[in-house]
Amino acid sequence: MLRLLIWPLLLFAAVLFPGATQAKPAPDRIVAVGDLHGDYDAWAAIARAAGLVDPKGHWAGSSTVLVQMGDVVDRGPDSLKIIRQLMKLQREAPGRGGKVIALVGNHEAMNMIGDLRYVHPGEYRAFADRDSEARRERIYVANSVAIETAYRARDPTLTPAAIREAWMKATPLGMLEHQAAWRPDGEIGKWVIGNPAVVRLGDSLFVHGGVSSAFAKLSPEQINRRVADALKAQEQGPTSIINDPAGPLWYRGLISREPGDGTTVSPLLPGDKLPLTIDQEIHLVLVDFNVARIVVGHTPSPNGIVSSDNGLLWQTDTAISRAYGGKLSYLEIVGDQVTAHEVPRPTGKP
Repeated sequence: MLRLLIWPLLLFAAVLFPGATQAKPAPDRIVAVGDLHGDYDAWAAIARAAGLVDPKGHWAGSSTVLVQMGDVVDRGPDSLKIIRQLMKLQREAPGRGGKVIALVGNHEAMNMIGDLRYVHPGEYRAFADRDSEARRERIYVANSVAIETAYRARDPTLTPAAIREAWMKATPLGMLEHQAAWRPDGEIGKWVIGNPAVVRLGDSLFVHGGVSSAFAKLSPEQINRRVADALKAQEQGPTSIINDPAGPLWYRGLISREPGDGTTVSPLLPGDKLPLTIDQEIHLVLVDFNVARIVVGHTPSPNGIVSSDNGLLWQTDTAISRAYGGKLSYLEIVGDQVTAHEVPRPTGKP
């Protein structure tokens, strides 16, 4: 009986005390594009189909607000090319009345803290320049004693030549430049830190992973400030907001509750030991943020954009990158109308 009374009370409270959760007027048109993972050709096809860019790649979206849902990087070779265009469009769009928002995804955070497990070799090559080989050599020579000590701690039989060969192989051209760019004071690092993790546009909430009940009482501004601070500090701990499975970059609990995936949620009330159901948590987030729908990326839906709970939650990660081979797509919001679009993959691209 207690649970039956909770949601009407929450809704009543939201109406009576809208205060800080009051949303600004919605843009005329919003386009949300899911995880791109280094596939520039797919991104370019989507941007053209959605009327966001002209044939030369300049902003053509007028007053449209583009929300790229995060995870531009990793698994594909052309993330830098996408990032540079998003940067350019962020500069161009305001002059036409539009706006470009690039959300922070978990893979952007991973690159910021040095978790490079999913970096594609092409992403390193994109940073290489005519001085990369000489730069790599200088760094090896300057740090050779420390490098040899570290390698010999694992295998005391290694010769200097073998250590050099192993280090060079583990440090492809462009990798050092990639790491420099992704530092908090680097070109890409500063850009990521300046991007939001959560944004509310009209009655829609956009977030890469999801908002769990553990973070639902925070405002978008509070969440974004905590994420930016964690990125600046390159926080490594599992409870940091940028690494927490229940945090906005990683949370999948609004979609599924698989055992062991970290999607445990807080109880609804103090002393209430039963966790929220997915439906209850979605409604809690909607009330706390005063929105009509939540738009997420992160959790793949390879057959296209899908919605759940009668349109309260929309999944935009359709495995767009050719690394996954899913559908090219974008979500369009005009007023109360929400439309999922599918875009043909460019000819000759797998």
